[in-house]
Amino acid sequence: MKNLTHSFLSLGQWAPAGSFGFNTDILATNPINLSVVFGVLIFFGKGVLSDLLDNRKQKILSTIRNSEELRGGAIEQLEKARARLRKVEMEAEQFRVNGYSEIEQERLNLINSTSKTLEQLENYKNETIHFEQQRAINEVRQRVFQQALQGALGALNSCLNNELHLRTISANIGLFGAMKEITD
Repeated sequence: MKNLTHSFLSLGQWAPAGSFGFNTDILATNPINLSVVFGVLIFFGKGVLSDLLDNRKQKILSTIRNSEELRGGAIEQLEKARARLRKVEMEAEQFRVNGYSEIEQERLNLINSTSKTLEQLENYKNETIHFEQQRAINEVRQRVFQQALQGALGALNSCLNNELHLRTISANIGLFGAMKEITD
């Protein structure tokens, strides 16, 4: 085993300039290993992430639909209030002849309360949408971070022995050699 390692080291030292050789510097090979690990994480984590985002999107859309239904109810209430307002205006005209001004005050109060209710419903809808979006983003971030961390820790733990490390380096060297042949 010692002779095999020595022969790899000597091959790495004898590589002519401009050709492909073995890189025995462990610090230079770590970016290669990390790029392989991150490539695997992205490849396999992409589907999970898209499923999570699709589920969250459906929840947000259902929340928006519920908010739209509430808005529709508020518009219906507004129409009823407008019909009631027309009725009150007719009564006000009758009472105005008689000198009553209290009906005018009731009309203004009705308009204000209806406007405030509609504003509150619109604000509630916007806050709900914003809250759901933030919650979805936070959940996705946490899950992606946990999965990436678990995958990286698993990869690091499994790559700690020398034989596996040398096999990974050899495989990557083979890939880079094939890529070099393709580009040449």
